[in-house]
Amino acid sequence: MREQALAAVRAVPGVTSVDVRMTANVRSVSAPETGRPPLPGVKNVIAVGAGKGGVGKTTVAVNLALALARCGSRVGILDADIYGPNVPIMLGLTATQLTTNGKQIVPAEKHGVQVISMGFLTSDDSPVIWRGPMLHGAIQQFFREVAWNDLDYLIVDMPPGTGDVALSLSQTVPVVGSIVVTTPQKVSLSDSLRAVRMYQKLNIAPMGIIENMSYYACPNCHHEADIFGHGGGEGLASQLEVPFLGRLPIYQPIREGGDNGVPIVVSEPGSPASRAFVTLAERTAAQVSIAAHKTAEANKGKIPLIQVR
Repeated sequence: MREQALAAVRAVPGVTSVDVRMTANVRSVSAPETGRPPLPGVKNVIAVGAGKGGVGKTTVAVNLALALARCGSRVGILDADIYGPNVPIMLGLTATQLTTNGKQIVPAEKHGVQVISMGFLTSDDSPVIWRGPMLHGAIQQFFREVAWNDLDYLIVDMPPGTGDVALSLSQTVPVVGSIVVTTPQKVSLSDSLRAVRMYQKLNIAPMGIIENMSYYACPNCHHEADIFGHGGGEGLASQLEVPFLGRLPIYQPIREGGDNGVPIVVSEPGSPASRAFVTLAERTAAQVSIAAHKTAEANKGKIPLIQVR
């Protein structure tokens, strides 16, 4: 589009130079019909989940948030994995103390991304031993009592499995959709299928499936080896008729970046692995845009309800 605009203006007689600047406006997909009030300061809430642990869900959530920010969006990440809050570690925020503005909690910030996590409220060796109602209260507080500042996207790093937090999420805020992270092997795909079905039952639309640890590319000969199998994530997406958002490689600096608090999108922005996360961010943004268009089309001609008291 930029090149077409440049060519069109250059063709005008008398034009000697052209400068084209492209901007984007992220629209909110929140619909009033959900019965859940919109989240102040946030346009779109996206859940990133997985059917089982160990598939790299938090790594994907953190790098997705950073890639969206790198593309020019205002982004936040909410660590909803109350029992295993690892987002602060991956962002190098382990010693962070949250502050307030007198009314709400002020989120921490790193690499331009706003961050909230239970990890800021507990010591590293203190387990969180809570029942469902306490989890629900914490999730509501993280959403409603935090001063989220003008976010295009709030990425929610969900705990693995199909438990209380997902139910609390669906009851607390309108969610644009869910992204499920899987690996190619059969046992992961089986659990991912359950995760997608759970989100569907909670009326959270599946935005797509990501296949993490999809292949290993040898740094010397560049041969790609499918260590955990091939095509499982794409096959699951086809079976469920949901978008397949892409494959992410096994790459040692991805793990090192998470351990050191400098994610791959920041540490190696030009690497193939980082570019894969940027592609994932672009496809995620595209799905949000499609959802916004569908919402706008569905609401055309509707007369808003007026309550008379």
